[in-house]
Parts: sequence; C-alpha cells; structure tokens
Amino acid sequence: MASAILTTSTLELPLKHPFKIARGETSVARTALLRLRWNGLEGLGEAVPLARYDESVQSVRDYFAQHPPAIDDPYLLEDILGGEMPPAARCGLDLALHDLIGKDLGKPLYRLLGLDPGKTPLTSFTIGIADPETTVAKVDEIRDHPVMKVKLGGGSVEQEIAMMELIRSRYTGTIRIDANEGWDVESAVRILAEIARFGIEFCEQPIPAGNPAGLKHIREHSSIPIVTDEDSRFPSDLPHLYGCVDGINIKLVKCGGIRPALEMIHTARAMGMKIMLGCMVESQISASAAAHLSPLVDWADIDGPFLTASDPFDGIAYTDGKIVLNDLPGLGVTEKTAVA
Repeated sequence: MASAILTTSTLELPLKHPFKIARGETSVARTALLRLRWNGLEGLGEAVPLARYDESVQSVRDYFAQHPPAIDDPYLLEDILGGEMPPAARCGLDLALHDLIGKDLGKPLYRLLGLDPGKTPLTSFTIGIADPETTVAKVDEIRDHPVMKVKLGGGSVEQEIAMMELIRSRYTGTIRIDANEGWDVESAVRILAEIARFGIEFCEQPIPAGNPAGLKHIREHSSIPIVTDEDSRFPSDLPHLYGCVDGINIKLVKCGGIRPALEMIHTARAMGMKIMLGCMVESQISASAAAHLSPLVDWADIDGPFLTASDPFDGIAYTDGKIVLNDLPGLGVTEKTAVA
C-alpha cells in the first residue's frame, strides 16, 4: 500500500468587513491548507493557528516540513495522531484524515460518527467590535438572521452597556455576547447585571483564562449563563471548570481536531455542561468539519463562511440560520477553483 503524501500551503481569505475582537483586528484571514493524497484520493484539512498560543500558519507548515507524517494506512488514527504534535498542526492533519477516510468509504463524516444531519442547530452570526455607526449597519445587514453573537470587551463599562442597548433596539432575535477575556470580574458582574434586561442567551469568556474562581463568582452573581472559550481549550481543562460555568465552547483548531473535540463533548456532557461548537475566521473546510459534529451540541457559532468575501471551497449551507450538511463523502467540501 502506497504511503500518503502531505502538502501544505497558505490560504488567504479576504473578509467582507474588518473583524475586530478585544485582542485585535483583521481584514484578511490566513490559514494553513493541507492536502493529503493517498490511493488516488485527496483529503482536505485546514488549521487556523492563533498567535495567542504561539502558533502561526508558518509554524504549521514548518512543523510538517520538518516532521513529514509517515502514513501507510490513514485509518490508524490513534497511531498517527497519538504522538506529540502542536494543536494547530494536529487539527489540520486530523481533518484531512477524516476527509480522506470518508472519501475512501464513500460516506459523509456524520454517517461515520452515527449522527443525524437533521439535528444540526442554528448558528449565530458574529458582529465584531466597531463604532456605533458601523455596528448599526452590520446589525441591519443581518437583521433577519435568528441568532447574533456580539463581540464586546473593547470599551468601558458604560460603552459596553450602551452598545448592547443600541443593538437590542434594532434586533429582535437571540443575542449572545463574547467578551474575549476583555473584562475583570467586577466589570463583568456589573455589565451583565445591566444588560440582562436585553434577554442575553449567554456570555462567553468574560474574563482572562485561568481564573475558575472568578468565573464561578460571576456565574453566582449573574442571571446570564456563563460559557468558556479560552478556558476550555483541551479535554484536560474541563475538570477545573466543574461547578464554575454553565457551558463550554469547543474549537477544533484549539483542541487539535475532531477526535479531541469528541472527547470534550462527552466529558462536558458527563459534567452536566452545555456545549457550543465555535470556529475561527476560516474557510468551508474547517467550518464543515465542525458542522459534522454539531448534532451533538446545544449551540453553534459556525459562521466563518458568512464572514469571508471569497472562499475557494463549497461545503455546508444555511437555511434560516440552520446548518445544512450535504451528503458528499468525507467533510463534504468541494473546490471551486484550483488552490495551490
């Protein structure tokens, strides 16, 4: 049996609007694109590394240049992915392997996982941090979308409250908020108390990671449920959060791909937590991979395809905010145009 051949390249994705969170702003997303060729088939993978964790597209490409995987049988996932590997690189390879296996078997990934594609949740549409005028324009642009996630954490307590009041005055759907570690405990308690009247579904990562006691304090003083993101990177993070939060957000590139994401889902369920599947600003490859797991979770924030102005791949679709999986094998992703 021939060995698989892995190639990597950089994928640039221009965005419809500049995307700003508490930690920075971008107008072009850059991801690592992986192609795993074996037995006449090609598996697609993607990694969206985060500088916060000292990873980059170049570090992913350099890793595989220095450590080319020896893959004779792509089904041996435990052996291939079981060693030491940076999370972003592991994610890209994990996705490519699952895509390849699905294509070899002629089945969508959700079928291999035993999941019902009709049970996908609604996804939120994310509004980045912006000035009031720009925010109003963005809200009006997506006012028919049923769920909105609002990025906060970039202003004073008063500014955050005023922004939520402005948004709720123009939007009647479900609102989630994400502070991206932008508040301290005291500010979080105050802001959440003030905006609870706007019917917020939950607040994601209000304070910097590494402070479970702070999260617990916020939860005990807020009627708005608290969900982690940066605090729930790996399966091993979850026991520290028991009793401190209402739910977790799982991102494939942070935990290392589909296999650790499944471990996190089952661990969180055993701990009585709710679960959201999130994404980065990414192409249809990563978004579709996460979407295949979405029948297992309560919430989805898989809106990468909404945010990009030009994506060379097709994958999942949306019907009134509900994620729609196709019946193509593997991740169900097809290429529109040739990408190096």
